[in-house]
Amino acid sequence: MSHSQTNEEAIFQLARKIADPETRAAYLSQACGGDDALEQRVKALLQANSENDSFLDPIAATLTQTHASDLGIKPGEMIGRYKLLQPIGEGGFGVVYMAEQEKPVRRRVALKVIKAGMDTKAVIARFEAERQAVAMMDHPNIAKVLDAGATDSGRPYFVMELVKGVPITDYCDQAELGTQERLALFKDVCAAIQHAHMKGVIHRDLKPSNIMITLHDAKPVVKVIDFGIAKATEQKLTEKTLFTNYGQMIGTPAYMSPEQAVMSGLDVDTRSDVYALGVLLYELLTGSPPFNAQTLRTAGYEEMRRIIREDQPPKPSTRLQTLDKDEKLTIAGKRHASPQALSKQLNGDLDWIIMKALEKERSRRYESASAFAHDIQRHLDAEPVEAGAPSMAYKLRRFARRNKGPVTVAAIIAFMLLAGTAVSSWQAIRATRAETLAVNAKQEATAAEKLATDRLAEVEREKTRAVAAEHQALADRDAKDAALTEKDKALDKSKAISEFLINLLQSPNPARDGREIKVVELLDKAAKKLETDLADQPEQRKQLQFILGQTYHALGLYPQAIALLEKARDYILATYGPEHPDTLLAMSNLALSYYVSGRRDEALKLQEQVLPLSRKVLGTEHPDTLLAMNNLAISYLKLGRRDEALILQEQVLTLYRKVSGTEHPDTLLAMNNLSLSYHDAGRRDEALKLQEQVLAISRKVNGPERPD
Repeated sequence: MSHSQTNEEAIFQLARKIADPETRAAYLSQACGGDDALEQRVKALLQANSENDSFLDPIAATLTQTHASDLGIKPGEMIGRYKLLQPIGEGGFGVVYMAEQEKPVRRRVALKVIKAGMDTKAVIARFEAERQAVAMMDHPNIAKVLDAGATDSGRPYFVMELVKGVPITDYCDQAELGTQERLALFKDVCAAIQHAHMKGVIHRDLKPSNIMITLHDAKPVVKVIDFGIAKATEQKLTEKTLFTNYGQMIGTPAYMSPEQAVMSGLDVDTRSDVYALGVLLYELLTGSPPFNAQTLRTAGYEEMRRIIREDQPPKPSTRLQTLDKDEKLTIAGKRHASPQALSKQLNGDLDWIIMKALEKERSRRYESASAFAHDIQRHLDAEPVEAGAPSMAYKLRRFARRNKGPVTVAAIIAFMLLAGTAVSSWQAIRATRAETLAVNAKQEATAAEKLATDRLAEVEREKTRAVAAEHQALADRDAKDAALTEKDKALDKSKAISEFLINLLQSPNPARDGREIKVVELLDKAAKKLETDLADQPEQRKQLQFILGQTYHALGLYPQAIALLEKARDYILATYGPEHPDTLLAMSNLALSYYVSGRRDEALKLQEQVLPLSRKVLGTEHPDTLLAMNNLAISYLKLGRRDEALILQEQVLTLYRKVSGTEHPDTLLAMNNLSLSYHDAGRRDEALKLQEQVLAISRKVNGPERPD
């Protein structure tokens, strides 16, 4: 619906409540601001309302008699058993009439029929898809399909429940609903869309004009309409072939998800509707969608697509702060709050919830409309929400994607140099540790030798001990020499790794190659060169596989990370065996990559191997063992094995209290995690008890103003 149509409907709705003719005329003159055409259309609506005592859809004002004649169908004609009264809505290829049914029951309905000149095979196929899509719905918040058929000329039509209402945004503003009342209505919208998704249908054009509010016994009721471009995900909607042409954008730009704007081979799924729901909630709470519709229309086709795909909209609370004083007062007044109170209501949970629904990467959005609604309910119940502020690592990745080129090359060079330095330092530390052990052993041997010398006058038994001590000293010297040799080997390994990294990083040359060098290209090239350049140096190759695997993981390229981490794990396992700290570290990192990439079962299997080995090799109270227990508990929770997760979390908390004390940050985090698991399991009293303990200790340790 256009802005002018929305303004026209708002004026009409207020004017129809003014009984005194002179007062109504004065209001119309002031509200229309000298726009004679607008004033005449509103007066026509008021006249029709007075004569028919019935609601007219806001779009009806834009459908003139000229439009009706263009259809070749005029009010008063019969289509099937339905008498057409007047046009009340118009889409890209369909026109909606208010019609009257006389038999077998007398009622008014909405009848949609294809316009003249639009009866191509493609349009008919899409129209039939709409008819079948809506027919599958059976939900109180979705307009019902009552009948279907074809006109004498062969144009398909279907008959729907006549929705007497206004767009949800207009209703909320006119009624001056507060934030909680708007959230309650929005949850009903989510329930309707979830029902459609369960039937295998995606709406793909959710916007205020397709979500109407009607009154039943003075109570507002949501009605979702117009599944005209719905997409079936599980069922065949029509016998005719129905495809969306390549390069054709389906939907309204201001409410369109990034994947709809990409127009690639990636299928649009239910999370596109979740994005549109996020836009709707943004508009309900702030007064405007994240991206201004006029700005998108004037930006040009490609720029509009880029904005939808790449630009990050401000948080709702931030949007309110950017408005001028008068606009803030107007928007807050329509939400029955002061500007300060409204900003406070949005800041925090609602900011996070809405921005999670508006994520550019659909894998980071809510997985369903019901999950979206559930998080809103958690907010209303003052419970912890699933949404949260994006991490710094995620923000940095988004920045890197928007700013490619020399910055990207410089960043990866810096990262790889730091990685090489870290490996060199690690190897040197290991060699230094070995040398320290040798020096300590020598000192002990020297003390034993001195003791044996002092006791030379004693019995022959002491002489024998002195000789043995001397032999031990010789052995210690050999050990020191071996340690020094090991240090030299470590330095040689570090040198080989550094040379490999330097050769790799010197090879790309944007000036020579005439293009930007991408991070992924460097990483892929490094992974291939490992198999040839370091074929005869397996230890160095293993270290670089580990580094590159962690780099892929940090960039979110999980399949590439897993391939390298698996090779590193296999080499370490074959070289050192399963009961070695390096093996446990390699297995833990691989399990983490499995987990974040969605391969939860493989992650769980590996984590179940790591925990008993860590207990055996490192001990039950070692920090890495406690971390392995915590990771396994998280996997159990995600896979629905709540009882096993709770047992592990309780054990982790007991061990942290023993090892670190009750006031350590790790202990507080373990207490908080366990309380949330108790809460989700319905063990509310135990959850409350733990949370009270966490708050008291945190105030004592961190002070009253710490964000935690």
